[in-house]
Amino acid sequence: MNILVPIMEGFEEIELVSIVDTLRRAEINVILTKDSNHTSEFITGAHHIKIKPECTISQINTDDIDGISLAGGYNGMLNLKNNKEIINIIQTLNKQNKLISAICASPIVLDEARVLKNKFTCYPGCQNQINSKARYTEEIICIDENIITANGPASGVLFGLEIIKKLLGETKYNEVKNEMLVI
Repeated sequence: MNILVPIMEGFEEIELVSIVDTLRRAEINVILTKDSNHTSEFITGAHHIKIKPECTISQINTDDIDGISLAGGYNGMLNLKNNKEIINIIQTLNKQNKLISAICASPIVLDEARVLKNKFTCYPGCQNQINSKARYTEEIICIDENIITANGPASGVLFGLEIIKKLLGETKYNEVKNEMLVI
């Protein structure tokens, strides 16, 4: 399994690291990528933590990935939303019914890509920036067909676990959950 996790300036660090760490515990290959036009080696998060991506978005072939996961952070979300390569990847993955996941403010990116279906969750207040007819729910995690959304920083590990359950099933989900001492 290969999951694309794009990193943009202003990303929410705890969400990004929670996603990457949790998925890698399940032996899912996480591909950290940056904007093809970003010249710096590192991407700086909302709280000034720097992360080094492995490649650029233009190097990604959607046939080689099983899904995408977007961390939040308001400025990070805006940078994702305004990136045509990311929007195209999301739309392509949706047509292939592959996993699309977003946490915090990043369901706004899914709205920009026009892939939200029936329901979603997000950071409280961000739903006001979503024009989709999909229904906002106050759930911590919301699963709607191939789309998983989550509400914010504290739910990052739970979000990662739900991605594991969707991709690898209940057994692997419970194994990682128990190893991480998630109640």
